[in-house]
Amino acid sequence: MRRYVDSYVSFDLRGLPAGVHCGPPSRVLTAVISLSDPLEVAAGVGDGSPVTRFGSVGGGLMGRSVAIHHDGRQQGVKVALTPLGARAIYGMPAAVLAHRLVPLDELLGALGVELADRLLAASTWAARITVLDELLLRAVGRGACSDRVLRMRPEVAEAWRRLVAARGCVQVGAVAAELGWSRRHLTERFRGELGLSPKTFARVLRFEHAHDLTTARDPLPWADVATISGYADQAHLVRDWSEFTGRTPTAWRHSEVLLGTG
Repeated sequence: MRRYVDSYVSFDLRGLPAGVHCGPPSRVLTAVISLSDPLEVAAGVGDGSPVTRFGSVGGGLMGRSVAIHHDGRQQGVKVALTPLGARAIYGMPAAVLAHRLVPLDELLGALGVELADRLLAASTWAARITVLDELLLRAVGRGACSDRVLRMRPEVAEAWRRLVAARGCVQVGAVAAELGWSRRHLTERFRGELGLSPKTFARVLRFEHAHDLTTARDPLPWADVATISGYADQAHLVRDWSEFTGRTPTAWRHSEVLLGTG
């Protein structure tokens, strides 16, 4: 399952001020199953995107953050899938879900309903892991028997691995040359599979690295974050951060009360 699932995360947050959490873009496709009230999510932050309620939701790779509205508490389980996992578990390339939020039962059918019900009934995190492993393996097995699920091109999978390993700090043209493809051909194939171009995906990876550094227990100064995560300078970081979150880094840090970073 490690090829398909990057991580499981259980969260139970209570007693915080109501607000809007910025769910940042990352290298994985995220599915969230609420164990309390339905999630209220918009596909953009501060841009007028409509808010939709989901009991459980799956999303593709994003070129911007999603806005998660909350009343000071959230409880649920987050599953991070690799692009290979999109084909194996959902039965479709990640590109079909790019920039989209879809009810999980539309992606998994009856398995999605069963997954939410059994996670809600489970009383411990260990029990929830067991449920996730069992049902996602069933989804993989179901897909393996379907003619609709074709394999990802190995060159695209390798390009994805190299970009992730370098945290986006690699030249796309160099990756293409090492794979024996032109940059244009790699870009077309990569976007057709993941929904983002390799250049955009590399930007997401650099941003993700910077985001991880700033949400650490002892966050670094912004200039150091920019240098370590591969930006040309702090101004470059600010431009990307503003594009991906809809907020400047400073405004984002003050607003992220749900994560305790404000």
